[in-house]
Amino acid sequence: MKKKNRILTAALATTLTFGAFSVQTYAQPTVIAEQQYSVVNALDNKIINKINADNIYNMIAHLEQTPRVAASPEEYAAVQYIKQQFESYGYDAEVQPFEFFGFTAPHTVDLSVDGTSLSPGAFTYTPNGEVTTALEYVGLGTTADLAGKDLTGKIALIQRGEISFAEKVLNASRSGAEGVIIFNNAPGALNGTLSEANDEYVPAVSISQAEGNQLVSKLNSGETVEASLTVLGASSGIRTSHNVIASKKATNKNKDNGNVIVLTSHHDSVPGAPGANDNASGTAMVLELARVLKDAPTDTEIRFVTFGAEEIGLIGSRHYVNTLPDNELNRIVANFNLDMVGSRDAGDLVMRTVDGQANLVTELAQSTSSRLNGEPTPFARGGSSDHVPFGEKGIPAALFIHSPLEPWYHTPEDTIDKISKEKLQDVAEIVGTAIYDYARFDNHGPKPKKKGNVDSLPKQMYFEEDVQ
Repeated sequence: MKKKNRILTAALATTLTFGAFSVQTYAQPTVIAEQQYSVVNALDNKIINKINADNIYNMIAHLEQTPRVAASPEEYAAVQYIKQQFESYGYDAEVQPFEFFGFTAPHTVDLSVDGTSLSPGAFTYTPNGEVTTALEYVGLGTTADLAGKDLTGKIALIQRGEISFAEKVLNASRSGAEGVIIFNNAPGALNGTLSEANDEYVPAVSISQAEGNQLVSKLNSGETVEASLTVLGASSGIRTSHNVIASKKATNKNKDNGNVIVLTSHHDSVPGAPGANDNASGTAMVLELARVLKDAPTDTEIRFVTFGAEEIGLIGSRHYVNTLPDNELNRIVANFNLDMVGSRDAGDLVMRTVDGQANLVTELAQSTSSRLNGEPTPFARGGSSDHVPFGEKGIPAALFIHSPLEPWYHTPEDTIDKISKEKLQDVAEIVGTAIYDYARFDNHGPKPKKKGNVDSLPKQMYFEEDVQ
């Protein structure tokens, strides 16, 4: 992302250009009054000149040495590292524990078919079991597919699609199956969850589309196929994870406006993935911006939070938001959430808001990205990260992420060698300067609260189309 150090002058536009990323269309602003975006200014440079992408990269390297599954010893080691980093910058860091009903992945997942070993994955919340028996293909595993079928003593082979993994496993189990194999409906590995523990589940594993299609061909040709499926070491129960919180109070108590900006990320990863980009990158960037902003003069509190257990349902961020008293929630004017912000193989930077509408976060970030890069970062509707609990409470919030996602998302290939220092620097500059734009001392009168104050920012009209 090469920076464009130029002045943009935009007149009243009559058309709107949409940039498509993945399955969503991101809105570009249409300027509705002639206005100039300033070049990078001295206040921006106060932040930019302190940001060091090498610092972010090195912290990613430390965090990605092992997967950091929620409630695991490895995640807790990451929590302690994050706390120590905050404290090394001069913060008082708080570790906030929370409990949830969770799943420990099995230590053994094996599958062989007619004596040939495959490479299965285990579904979250699968029970343990050892089954050797005949395989039967049952399409998508819907109730219609299984009508009249007796799978007693068999392993069901099911294709991904149409209904949830949990429904497929339950339908097969209720038809008598002793195990389930679900194969992907697209190239690549299949990682999935059964959403919750259930005594009716039978051992369930996943295989690739190619492996599944080969088995279907054998069965459709009339061959008898025997499979041996083993899942050992899986368990479900109450688990404990942690959030880490550090806060930079307003520099001068007498000029404290009472508002809070919260900069967030999640520090956990999925099983088997080192999580360099997802989300050591966001966590390391939160830490670096905490260092950069520590001594910046501000009249707004800036709070830095890394969440646990994001990958299994935004559990840490929901706990944080839901346990704040109303008077504290009402002080939060913005949530900047960083998730997967360093992938060299992903697309361009985008922002996602819960409702797809512009808010204070998108306005601030579009203003600074226009100055830094010559064009505003686009936004659209999107969830699936820790900005969601804030947005659901009516707090202006946005996720910063690159789109489309990298092909090795949620795989063992999510390693430090895939991280781009240029992208790290770019996102850190946009977010750091956007936060400082709001939080610094100024003479612009009252600052915008929940809904933002578009009169104090570049006048823009936003449109967004959510493509399903």
